[in-house]
Amino acid sequence: MSISSALNNAVTGLTASSRLAEVVSSNLSNALTEGYGRRDVSLSAAQVGGKGGGVRIDGITRFSDPGLLADRRLADAALTGEQRSANALVRLESSFGGADGVTGLAARYAAFERALISASSDPSSTTRLTAAVSRLSDVATTLQAQTRSTQSLRQEADAAIASDIDRLNRGLRDVAELNKDILRIKASGNDTSGLVDARQQIVDDIATIVPLRESMRDNGTIALMTTNGTTLLDGRPVQFGFARTPTIAADMTLASGALSGVTLDNVPLDPVTGVGRLGGGSLGAAFTMRDVTLVETQMGLDQIAADLIARFQNSANDATIVSGLPGLLTDEGGVLDLADLTGLAGRIVVATSIDPTKGGDPTLLRDGLYAALPGPIGNSAQLDQWLTALTTPRSDVPGIATRSAAGRIADFTADIGMRRLAAEEAVSFSAAKWDNLRAAELANGVDTDFELQVLLRVEQAYAANARVIETVNLMMQRLMEI
Repeated sequence: MSISSALNNAVTGLTASSRLAEVVSSNLSNALTEGYGRRDVSLSAAQVGGKGGGVRIDGITRFSDPGLLADRRLADAALTGEQRSANALVRLESSFGGADGVTGLAARYAAFERALISASSDPSSTTRLTAAVSRLSDVATTLQAQTRSTQSLRQEADAAIASDIDRLNRGLRDVAELNKDILRIKASGNDTSGLVDARQQIVDDIATIVPLRESMRDNGTIALMTTNGTTLLDGRPVQFGFARTPTIAADMTLASGALSGVTLDNVPLDPVTGVGRLGGGSLGAAFTMRDVTLVETQMGLDQIAADLIARFQNSANDATIVSGLPGLLTDEGGVLDLADLTGLAGRIVVATSIDPTKGGDPTLLRDGLYAALPGPIGNSAQLDQWLTALTTPRSDVPGIATRSAAGRIADFTADIGMRRLAAEEAVSFSAAKWDNLRAAELANGVDTDFELQVLLRVEQAYAANARVIETVNLMMQRLMEI
């Protein structure tokens, strides 16, 4: 081997060692960086004239496990969607006061029953009659407040859908731009690992919105599609649309056209569910919350309101009530209309005739709602009849089971609690699965102990190549001295 060949070999060795040190330092500094893929330098023996010519740097290899990454992204989508549902149900239960809350519907109803029993024990007490009317008003205002809370959560779900669609469109555009950059830089022979890291982070964010699969192309670009087969990105990104509804009332639904669904290139994706094949992540959870869970919750409130109104406008429970006249509780002053139940809980009010805050006379609770003359002040028969009306199991409202008023409210409150518990259990299961997949993914990441071992070998190789250059220099000096 000639001196010049030895010098060339040592120089290429120094270059490779320097590049290795640079990559190892990058790995160590990004050991905790989200989305960073460990790098390694690919080396091979250089051949010059059929003989060894030092070392050649073939490129930078970025390590990742596509299968594990795909499974973790699906777990991301499931966990994010279930967390959104659980958080909404926790807030719903909290706003309703829970089964034991002093401001909940069950507590308000129980307070009314106690006040009615107290008035029945002393029907001559106007104070007790007034207290009973006040507690009944509390029941009505609680139903109104819970209706507002339910619709407010629907509005938040609608806003969350709009936010997810914006993030989805923005993320797809960013991935498309990074695809172009990676293609251009790869064609010039430069390292694209940094851009691939950035692209992976964006795709990870998209994967929390909709469950997706990534397909790698030969040129280094990727295509994205949902697990149900809807293409998100293949060369160019698709464009999703959604029209946010700032204010939502109980009777506003997707089916009626009052609420928006997702559009794909200006075409409705699914007129039935609104989200179609994009369900499964946070986007699908928001649609389920807005159009299913909270709609069913409102239906439960409306059925409770209808049951209470029906009990109090029944002439069998008050002989002074004739057909066509409202009872103690009304639909904004009118009688119950079974064809117009949607949103009834938000419209229920106490009859003006007995409400002292509106000039009414609470003694009508004792004498009969439409009594022409005051009855005996010591007669509790009508008050007892109201109590009987509340405790008698009944079901004149289509779709609801035979229950007492208290039983129906208890069933509704328990159902909200069970939904919340089921959602939290689903979150726990998905979180455990996500933790395992994430741990496996991190195990394939940067191992600082291994990188330090590599760095020691790089240091030794660098020193050895430097020693070769020093030796060649001494040999050249000796030749110059001859």
